[in-house]
Amino acid sequence: MRVDKIIKVGGMSCVRCSAAVENALKAVDGVVSCSVSYANGRAEVSFDDEKVSLKALEKAIKKAGYEVLEDIKTARKREFKKTFITFCISLFFSLPFFIMMAYMLFGRHISFMHNGLLQMLFAIPVQFFAGFRFYRGAVHSLKNKSPSMDLLVALGTTASFAYSVYSVIIGGDTFYFESSAMIITLVLLGKLLEARAKAKTGEAIERLMDLAPKTARVLRGGEEMLIPASQIEIGDIIIVRPGEALAADGIITEGEPHIDESMLTGESMPVGKLCGDKVFGGTVNGKSAFCFRAESVGGDTVLSSIIRMVENAQSSKAHIQTTADKVSAIFVPTVTLISVITFVLTYFVTKSASEALDSAVAVLVIACPCSLGRATPTALMVGLGRGASMGILIKNADALEHACKIKAIVLDKTGTVTEGKPSVTAVVPLGQDNGEAIKLVAAAESRSEHPIGEVIAEIYKGEMPCVSDFEAVVGNGIKATVDGKSVAVGKPEWISTIVGKPIENGVYNMQKGGNTVTVAAIENEYALAISISDPIRSDSRSAVERLKSLGIKTMLVTGDNAETAKTICELAGIDGYSANVLPDGKVAELQKLKQHGLVAMVGDGINDAPALTAADVGFAVGGGTDIALESGDIVLAGGGISAVADAVMLSRATMRKIKQNLFWAFFYNTVGIPLAAFGLLNPIIAGAAMAFSSVSVVTNSLLLKRVKL
Repeated sequence: MRVDKIIKVGGMSCVRCSAAVENALKAVDGVVSCSVSYANGRAEVSFDDEKVSLKALEKAIKKAGYEVLEDIKTARKREFKKTFITFCISLFFSLPFFIMMAYMLFGRHISFMHNGLLQMLFAIPVQFFAGFRFYRGAVHSLKNKSPSMDLLVALGTTASFAYSVYSVIIGGDTFYFESSAMIITLVLLGKLLEARAKAKTGEAIERLMDLAPKTARVLRGGEEMLIPASQIEIGDIIIVRPGEALAADGIITEGEPHIDESMLTGESMPVGKLCGDKVFGGTVNGKSAFCFRAESVGGDTVLSSIIRMVENAQSSKAHIQTTADKVSAIFVPTVTLISVITFVLTYFVTKSASEALDSAVAVLVIACPCSLGRATPTALMVGLGRGASMGILIKNADALEHACKIKAIVLDKTGTVTEGKPSVTAVVPLGQDNGEAIKLVAAAESRSEHPIGEVIAEIYKGEMPCVSDFEAVVGNGIKATVDGKSVAVGKPEWISTIVGKPIENGVYNMQKGGNTVTVAAIENEYALAISISDPIRSDSRSAVERLKSLGIKTMLVTGDNAETAKTICELAGIDGYSANVLPDGKVAELQKLKQHGLVAMVGDGINDAPALTAADVGFAVGGGTDIALESGDIVLAGGGISAVADAVMLSRATMRKIKQNLFWAFFYNTVGIPLAAFGLLNPIIAGAAMAFSSVSVVTNSLLLKRVKL
């Protein structure tokens, strides 16, 4: 049976390491697919559990030279502490070299530091203790046939150190111990700064994880007890005091609280709740205590689903990243070859082994592809994390990449442009006993799951008669047998085909003002005309105007009548409309618009599933419900279309950062390698530049948190 698992991986130093882990897992018999993210240290593996076990996969990762982690957050803290200690030791033994170079800048010399043996004694701990991580990484990368940045650092510093040792042995006076020691120290400093910055890219996920409380007050056996949240069971009654976070999803059984649901919707205003309303884990109670019955716990809560969604999206790869990955795959071998050629040509021209070594080492060090590998994933992590904090849940990197190119957006009406809370404004009899007709029609609609059907069912408050042979006719209405009588409720045009004669013209006048008219027939005779109003959302017009300002065309596609569609478009400022469209017809409308560029669909995530799937980007509008989380490429947890423009602007900002990062990464190596090859770049300066190039990429990505949307 196919099983999907996420394995947390430690010890990866660059994007080539993630490729090595990926190759190691794919080589295991029984692995169907595998994707490894260096940015957040995760391997997503699909495998046949009849052919291979999870332990065998973990063994393959360890054999490749990497770690299997239980908790990435703890592992990152441990790695940061380890790197900090290693850096401090490296800095201590490198300090004499820094002082020596500082004195040389002012034309002064420290005589005892010109002793080659003394320099070697200071350099050995740096080269073989602080630099051991680079040797280990180099060996593993060669073994995995995926040469990494560790190989370049190891080759460059070893060449400088070995030449210096040789000079000491033969009694020479040219040493490069300061180059090897200072390069390692500077690279470690870059690693330290990068680790600190990188931790901030995952802050959004950590904040989401921290929302769930560790304990909960549960009522069991008539007694209130405090238990770990992990021990909550479905059906438990949980007591929530003022200011406390909810530990599970459930249904309110007592109390009328106001709850801060900003973690789901991005809206800071508390939401009033009544008995029977649903509440979600991680949201925060207001000033009044209440009780609720746990319905979803642990990994089944909406909060857990959101965390998994964001983590999976951060692990996914954007199409633009494939270019960087292809370059990285051949980069290290190419640079190594360039370094060898540089050494040979420089020695041939200058007849100086020291100058040739300087240039060759500078090429190796300046060319480390760290910034190239981090350009895309770090920006994605920050962008997706910011989206999650705003209630914009982006499922994968491709959706984020496509959203910035949208040319047109198709909008559903009910629950998207309108509030999705219809109400009956008028009931007009059409020749039958009004009271009897209302009872039969309400009974028939009580079986419907459509929002309009639910509203019609509420117009009769008495005991419902028996309903049988219920049938929902997609896009038209419903049929049923109630108390032995045939009842049909739906669009006027559809009902007229059942009755076999045109409907009164006055019925269509009820559509004015944007109302929806539903007609009922009993025993194939007109019975009722029901006018239903669903006002547009207060933010719909401003949201449409924002989309227009971004150069995006808007179009309303609805199953409702043309009069209603026209009115809604006028009220919301939408460019055009297509009315009386069945669910399958929405896909056809999308295909027409696709001829002019990428098209998005915005719907409620239930009836619009085919159109959401057919669109280049599907925006599912929902209130953080399970259905909304399963629909579309981007989930607007707060509901409404105001967040669509935010999502588009976030996409554009993220893609700008990715392109900036890639430009500077390519530019940096394009300029740096020739300078180093022609002897215009000191190896130590090259080491410092390489170390800080990675930090600059991560820092530039973090600026996404401050971009105004």
